[in-house]
Amino acid sequence: MELQNKATSLWGNFFNVKMVQIRTFHMTWFAFFSCFFAWFGIAPLMIIVREELSLTKDQVGWAIIGSVAMTIFARFFIGWACDRIGPRLAYTWLLILGAFPVALIGLSNSFESFLIFRLFIGLIGASFVITQYHTSVMFAPNVVGQANATSAGWGNLGGGVTQFVMPLVFSAFVIGFGFTDAQGWRLSMVVVGIVIFVTGIAYFFATQDAPDGNFKDLRAKGMMPAKENVTGLYFKAMKDYRVWVLFLIYGASFGIELTINNVAALYFFDYFDLTLVQAGLVAASFGLMNIFARTLGGLFGDNFGALWGLKGRSFWLFIVLLGEGLALMLFSQMAVLFLAIPTLILFSLFTQMAEGATYSVVPFINKKALGAVAGIVGAGGNAGAVAAGFLFKGAIEWNDVFLIIGMVVVVASFLSFLIRFTPEQEREEKIAFEQANLEILKANANKAAAALIRSEQIIAEARLAKN
Repeated sequence: MELQNKATSLWGNFFNVKMVQIRTFHMTWFAFFSCFFAWFGIAPLMIIVREELSLTKDQVGWAIIGSVAMTIFARFFIGWACDRIGPRLAYTWLLILGAFPVALIGLSNSFESFLIFRLFIGLIGASFVITQYHTSVMFAPNVVGQANATSAGWGNLGGGVTQFVMPLVFSAFVIGFGFTDAQGWRLSMVVVGIVIFVTGIAYFFATQDAPDGNFKDLRAKGMMPAKENVTGLYFKAMKDYRVWVLFLIYGASFGIELTINNVAALYFFDYFDLTLVQAGLVAASFGLMNIFARTLGGLFGDNFGALWGLKGRSFWLFIVLLGEGLALMLFSQMAVLFLAIPTLILFSLFTQMAEGATYSVVPFINKKALGAVAGIVGAGGNAGAVAAGFLFKGAIEWNDVFLIIGMVVVVASFLSFLIRFTPEQEREEKIAFEQANLEILKANANKAAAALIRSEQIIAEARLAKN
């Protein structure tokens, strides 16, 4: 049964937080931003951590892999949890529990203990699935692509912001308060852990599962499938080959973004002889593109869908994924900083548009098992990051690794043509799309009529006052 009363406009009501759909949109992107910031908060400080714990290149590589490996399993589970208990409770518990390994990573005193904490911090990466799930149930087909892309893109922005904010927080503790380097990076992570703990509490009170209420209440009213059916629908979704095609595609887009977030500061520090803060600022340019790039991917996905239906969304996904691979290959050949930075930004633009394009397709694969599809595809992003992480263990120069990954992404782009929809589903979604647009026209007509009536009243009042 399809959930009702989804918002048909995002930007037109952007600041109307009285609407539960808009309020949820803002809470979910901020929660994901906080998680992403915490997830990669240690990355720009790895220059300090590497020195203090005497980590080898191989151990740094394992830390990179560890940071994204646990997220694969967490994303598989969290999609099922969203379908079963609702995104509100799933996000609340993930944020509150995830705050502990983030704040406590400072207890690490060896490679092994650091790796364990890094693994558990990776659990909060499952927040992405809840973000995409929650916006998908709140917004109608005509805007769901851009709603998903914007909430995820602004959340991913945390990966860029952390690249320059964490070195500044670290510097404040060391220079401003006189702590040692070892104490500084540990206290910096405690601050981040507190932030996501508080965000988890706020999420519980500020959101609800769906436009008409929480899943528990909707099931009691017979407006949703019973909780017991969730597991069966989950396994049914796993049998759909399109889910696994998107799993691979997302590994070639978001998986690469995760990898770059982990290695960018170290890459510019080691290969371009920058300082800690300079390397962080340059690395941040990659993540900061999320301000608008992922939104563009979802926006154009919706536009291609309006023009050519669901197959249009898949074709747009091919275009941006191909551009990502070619741009990464170009970046790998840049040996001077003033060429490397704009090429990195171009690569970032296509990468994040490809992510937005992917999740403009996801909501249409299986609406009865949205959590399953969102979770499996999201896990693909981390699987891609794990696979890429093995290439950064020191056997191959990092610029050559970027070239290899770029070629893999180019090949992966052609998988987009395997994502097909039945004629019946194309017709159903076209009708749903047109109905959403019709609601917008009606709303605008009502506003215009109300404005006209008000104008006539003002004119009548003015005439009476004159007489």
